[in-house]
Amino acid sequence: MSRSPKGWKSWAVGAAAVGALLASTACEPGEADGAGSTASDRPSATSPAKPGATGSATPGSTGSATPSGGSGATGGGGSGAVPACAAEDLSFGTTLEDGKGEVPKHLLITVTNAGDKKCNVYHYPHIFLGDYAEARYPIDVYEDSDPKSGPVTLAPGDEAYAALLASGVPMDQYETNSITLLLHGRELGSDGSEPIGVDLPRKVAFDDGARVTYWTTASGFALDFIMSS
Repeated sequence: MSRSPKGWKSWAVGAAAVGALLASTACEPGEADGAGSTASDRPSATSPAKPGATGSATPGSTGSATPSGGSGATGGGGSGAVPACAAEDLSFGTTLEDGKGEVPKHLLITVTNAGDKKCNVYHYPHIFLGDYAEARYPIDVYEDSDPKSGPVTLAPGDEAYAALLASGVPMDQYETNSITLLLHGRELGSDGSEPIGVDLPRKVAFDDGARVTYWTTASGFALDFIMSS
């Protein structure tokens, strides 16, 4: 759009006046960059992180450090994230659920948080028969026993349970009075601990029908999956 000579002169004079006013204001002390702050007063975007802010593993814990932005709990990170249970903070026991004189094949595995902080156990225990070095493969899991609610969180002194069926198909039997247990990591199918030896109440004959349930805080829920077999 074109301007008339008269209009152009008026605009030029006005612009010159505004420019002069801004120049005089910029020279006043204490008025620059937000109430007297200087660049050195502001935190640097490239300042190093505070000690301990990296994802290094806690001494004695199992598995790798928590990745940046993640956690061992469901729902991501944050100061309230619950870590995975370390094997040294847990105790394990087994009880036989069969009556006197019955063939022993129904067992309940109990894990107790013997530490002083909350922690998570994930999915289900990997169970190997006898000594881990001689075991062929872990016992299969009851997929339907997955509660679909994430990990089981144990406060100090709390317990979780997994039911273990020893016999379902009388083939390839293996008798043992102990099992080897590995904790699950956060990801399904991963290992979250070194092998842990757990004694059974007595010698039990396992076969190809052996199954274990997911961890749960309700022992009756776990036992429902094995007691009908």
